[in-house]
Amino acid sequence: MKRASQFIRRTLILLVFGLLAAGSTAFAEELLRADHPAHYVVKKGDTLWDIAARFLRSPWRWPEIWYVNPQVANPHLIYPGDRLDLVYIDGKPRLVLNRGPVRLSPRVRSRPWDGAIPTIPIGDIAPFLTRPYVLDPGQADSAPYLVSFGNDHILGGAGVRAYVRSLAESGSKYHVVRPGDPYRDAETGEILGYEALYVGTVEALRAGDPATVFFNSSTREAVLGDRLLPISEETVWTNFVPHHPKGDVRGSIISVMDGVAQIGQYNVVVIDRGARDGLEAGHVLRIDQKGETIRDVVTPDSSDTIRLPDEEAGLLMVFRTFDRVSFGLVLNAIRPIHIHDRVSAP
Repeated sequence: MKRASQFIRRTLILLVFGLLAAGSTAFAEELLRADHPAHYVVKKGDTLWDIAARFLRSPWRWPEIWYVNPQVANPHLIYPGDRLDLVYIDGKPRLVLNRGPVRLSPRVRSRPWDGAIPTIPIGDIAPFLTRPYVLDPGQADSAPYLVSFGNDHILGGAGVRAYVRSLAESGSKYHVVRPGDPYRDAETGEILGYEALYVGTVEALRAGDPATVFFNSSTREAVLGDRLLPISEETVWTNFVPHHPKGDVRGSIISVMDGVAQIGQYNVVVIDRGARDGLEAGHVLRIDQKGETIRDVVTPDSSDTIRLPDEEAGLLMVFRTFDRVSFGLVLNAIRPIHIHDRVSAP
């Protein structure tokens, strides 16, 4: 009887370990690319997304295999020259940061920029991180606006004085924007906000009505009627941790920045969901090409139509949210992407 109990116990233990091993293998096969390298040395110009794409089928899932090295102060910051090793810990794949032996010696380090590898190409989104590209409904109506450039000029720009209706204090700095087209919900048509075309920055030289301002910079010519918005101190994210939205997010691409006709990798798009819908910086969303509606060529009734299914087109990462809309960077595109293509949790 005792031998039978020991046999059953050993059998159960082997079965449990077998199930765990099988689960770990399945997890690794689901997560890792078949051609993944054993290690990778980080180079200047890399992004975490690019590096993750070398190891993973879905690059945004890199936090699932990131191993927190106890000897590294901030393991989420990696630098050119660092080596990433793919190892197995407790049967699961892990990416380990390898910086070699730590040598303690007195030294002076001067580094104005920390040089860490960013998650995504920051240069492609830098202009969109701080400028007020979205106006809430009614916001433009109550904002101060340009009324004159003096000397009968109708255009202004960097190095020019201008006059503005109703500024309460001098010394403050403002963004100058031009109200553009409305952002509408792709399904309901509801206005979610308005595009704010960035013009430049001004400093108030004298308060009053009209007030006097000076253009410090401009990216396009200012015109009478352009609005002023206070420059606020806000947190600017430059390093994002990709993660899955908590809720069931479903929306659509409603605009693309910089007037691009066809949307592809590293284009900035606007989607009709924002902070109110639970979106935050770092959320990864799948893009599905909206299925075309076609007429059934066999059925003689021309009103008989068929809507083709949506097809996966790529991925985007949200990098800035407003109340009801968000900006996202297209990180990969496996087919052409268009306005009104759908986005959802991957």
